[in-house]
Amino acid sequence: MIDIKLLQKDFETTANALKRKGVDAKLLDSLKTISQDAKAKRQSMEDVTAQQNKLSKEFGRYKKEGLDIAPLQKSIGELKAKKQDLEDDVRVLEEKLTSIALGVPNFPDENVPNGENEDENVVLETIGEKPSFSFEPKEHWDLGEKNGWLDFERGVKLAKSRFSAMRGVAARLERALINYMLDFNRQRGFEEWYVPFMANSNTLQGTGQLPKFEDDLFKIEDEDLYLIPTAEVSLTNLYSDEIIAVDELPLMLTSYTPCFRKEAGSAGRDTRGLIRQHQFDKVEMVAITKQEDSEEIFEKMVACASDLLTSLGLSHQKVMLCTGDLGFSAAKTIDLEVWLPGQNKYREISSISNTKEFQARRAKIRYKENKKNILAHTLNGSSLAVGRTLVAIMENYQQEDGSIKIPEVLKKYM
Repeated sequence: MIDIKLLQKDFETTANALKRKGVDAKLLDSLKTISQDAKAKRQSMEDVTAQQNKLSKEFGRYKKEGLDIAPLQKSIGELKAKKQDLEDDVRVLEEKLTSIALGVPNFPDENVPNGENEDENVVLETIGEKPSFSFEPKEHWDLGEKNGWLDFERGVKLAKSRFSAMRGVAARLERALINYMLDFNRQRGFEEWYVPFMANSNTLQGTGQLPKFEDDLFKIEDEDLYLIPTAEVSLTNLYSDEIIAVDELPLMLTSYTPCFRKEAGSAGRDTRGLIRQHQFDKVEMVAITKQEDSEEIFEKMVACASDLLTSLGLSHQKVMLCTGDLGFSAAKTIDLEVWLPGQNKYREISSISNTKEFQARRAKIRYKENKKNILAHTLNGSSLAVGRTLVAIMENYQQEDGSIKIPEVLKKYM
């Protein structure tokens, strides 16, 4: 959540930052008005409290000196009632302010380029060589059906569209990739966790999925539980409402989970194949760190995911997202896009974000340093989306006869 005090202290600067993220000016004006009203009411409440305290001291003196206390009692009673009314007003305004603020995105970093959509993202670096073929490379769904790896029809029969089933070598390769990614991340200093695949509403609010993105979540009927859209939710909130000893930082966490998304708003996009599914596997990285260390950790996380792709022999590019494509909780994001020869384009396979204190403020994740409680910085990134990695291997390692080679580093996992 954004810092309300910062909004109150310097509205113009914070409003301009949020406008870069596409926040409507009317919403910002509403925030400003409610914030100012709440601040004014709180000041009035404090003034009344001061008057009440002063008269309460007088009350003791009146009684001691045998003076008429009736007028004083009346004034104290009136102040008490006025204070209660003001407390009610402040509570209502602050609840309204928090409710609106929960739907306001994070401030973008100053070095994030301005832009309206993904077309204005900036390619920072291209890594690895694209494979060359003496034949027309096929897309993964054709290869999957030819080799008996992917069964889209049975996936739909079992659930609905955007679900699929894998068989034989594909199922084993999916499992091999998960194990390889977890081992790779552990060697880079990430501690492996196994976490629930469901989360309650408080947990999802902590990382920013609720209330804004409820339409994209699968809700469990009659339970305060949702299927998680990413392990970022579970890993980050392991430390919600906690104060971490500074010498424990940075916390570097990794986990495999299935992820579940309704893909609201993506009708007609990537309807074939494994690119955009309602259920998919992902290995996630999360870091919780001191504020001054988060940029260094961010670079390490980008390098980890990039080196993982390089180890698999997959050409990819690093892309800095512009303000118009930046996620709700992110202050800064670098996407990794892997080359898919069947589609003849780069496609996102990992997204590494620094949310700074945005999630920590919502989830109350703090660390203690010099006897002060300080909001941590939280970071997250895919390492990697497993299904999309499978797609990349199928398309990059395909042979002219339609068979698919296995990358050398995965052979022992097979």
